Amino acid sequence: MTGLGSLWPAEGAALVGVGIGPGDPSLVTLRAVQVLETADVVIAPSTSEASVGRAEAVVREVAPRANCERVVFVMEVDTAARHAALAAVVERVVARLDGGERVAFVTLGDPNVYSTFSSVAEGVAAARPEAVVTTVPGIMAFQELAARSGTVVVDGEEHLVLVPAHREVGPTTTGSLADPHAAVVIYKGGRRMAQLAAEAEANGRLDGAVLGELLGLPGERLAPLAEVVADGRPVTYLSTVIVPPRRPAAAPATDGQAGSTPADPTVGAP
Repeated sequence: MTGLGSLWPAEGAALVGVGIGPGDPSLVTLRAVQVLETADVVIAPSTSEASVGRAEAVVREVAPRANCERVVFVMEVDTAARHAALAAVVERVVARLDGGERVAFVTLGDPNVYSTFSSVAEGVAAARPEAVVTTVPGIMAFQELAARSGTVVVDGEEHLVLVPAHREVGPTTTGSLADPHAAVVIYKGGRRMAQLAAEAEANGRLDGAVLGELLGLPGERLAPLAEVVADGRPVTYLSTVIVPPRRPAAAPATDGQAGSTPADPTVGAP
């Protein structure tokens, strides 16, 4: 299988964080499927031992023979319960590695961007510095949102800012929205959509801003940010907003050619 040699060692244990995309099984990469199918165990996070998490549901769709093991994560930030749950997950992963197993840990999106895997990898590295830890990239929610909404995120000299908003709409977000050359991607801002929309509008950037919620999952929503705020329905934690850079309006169409410049009749004349 192409590419696996660099992910699993020839012998011995390893931990691979596997990004499985925003939630649509068709967006899981071939490499991710190969790793899931060849792992001794696939660790899948959930908020409850009794319920199938979103990542596990995707695994069961794309790699039905995978040996899934569910672990519980507490999503509240900086709480004693979260730290205790993380320590328990790390302990289970380390036990598997000590047994010589190949362990895959699945996460929505990409394992190196706002992922539970980064905390697990850090804990494993502290407990077993010699452990082999690698990752498989995954398609991120904002990429899926851009594709489905027809949004060009960045071009030319424009730049991209990716920020979370689960705690607040902070100065990085507001400062980036004030920069007309920055594309601003905002994760986890469900409870702050009205504030985000107000900031975008204050900077002349509400037009073109788009929201994707639960992409590829039951209950998904994709709509202009202005419409979402006007609708008033709550937005979940798994939300993504893209505010593209401010770009000059296209030149008006001339003689049926959109954005074209009228030809100079003297050019090429005899």
